Amino acid sequence: MTGGRDSSFSERHAARMPPPFDPELTAALEALGGLSRERITPENLAVHRQRDAASRPRPTVAELRADGHFAVEELSVPGVGGGPDITLVHARPVGEAGPLPVLYYMHGGGLVMGNAWSVLPKILRDWSAPLGMAVVSVEYRLAPETRYPGPLDDCHTGLVWTAGHADELGLDAERMIIGGKSAGGGLAAALTLLNRDRGEGPTPVGQLLQCPMLDDRLDTPSAFQMEEIGLWDRSSTAVCWRAYLGDHHGDPDLSPYAAPGRATDLSGLPPTYIDVGSAETFRDENIAYAQAIWCAGGDAELHVWPGAFHGFDSFAPAAALTRQARHARTQWLSRALARSRR
Repeated sequence: MTGGRDSSFSERHAARMPPPFDPELTAALEALGGLSRERITPENLAVHRQRDAASRPRPTVAELRADGHFAVEELSVPGVGGGPDITLVHARPVGEAGPLPVLYYMHGGGLVMGNAWSVLPKILRDWSAPLGMAVVSVEYRLAPETRYPGPLDDCHTGLVWTAGHADELGLDAERMIIGGKSAGGGLAAALTLLNRDRGEGPTPVGQLLQCPMLDDRLDTPSAFQMEEIGLWDRSSTAVCWRAYLGDHHGDPDLSPYAAPGRATDLSGLPPTYIDVGSAETFRDENIAYAQAIWCAGGDAELHVWPGAFHGFDSFAPAAALTRQARHARTQWLSRALARSRR
């Protein structure tokens, strides 16, 4: 039994038909070979890291500056407990009078891949420039070389440091949003919980969670429905959770800071935006997280994009559904920042 489920749970849900993909997204999946994509295993993780680095090349600081439209700097922050220094990438639109609101952001990659630089071109184009906000992207350590709580400690240390140095950076620590996508969305949720409970960092005005990876148990209907379908499924996610949690993977008393889907108290959180595809592994754990926030008296905006697979907006940037999702996120960010001015 896992998480109180009976032994036939996986068989019942594995037999259910998955929801259909959006037609435009189906074409994108087929072009990527995503309908029969090789899954991540401990043995091929190194190969997947190489492919990820090749498909998402890390832009240089000069490239991120986009011919002078953005100011970009790499910051080095002392690590926690004698650990290595943490790199933060701070970027902001040129010409905006400060102090600026800031999005403190964690990249995706299953906790085993990705970097703080590759996510920035899209964030700068979609949010920083139109909303006049800065972004601080965290280069946290990756699993399995660094397991929980190391990556989360990096994110928390960077958050506290950024808030403490906001004046010299031209940032408004009272108008900070914590955000991330996929595994980075899970880290953002964990960081928001940790920050709430420790009370050492800023009080964020919102958290932006894009298709967040929240629950290591992977025992929801959508996890079984979407197994071996699309770009990212239950088996690949399980490998990443094991890489991150090690021997603690699946523990009945696992900390919600390790897997936020385990949290039983979601009170006192800032306004939250969650979006996810109807045709992806994380659908049901994301819906459950939003519902738990509502049940705790909190503010959550949930979007379930019909026919969308995990990370669809990165792979089909021109699709109608991507444009709608991008608009919804931007509108939520705009409202969150407007509320924080009051």
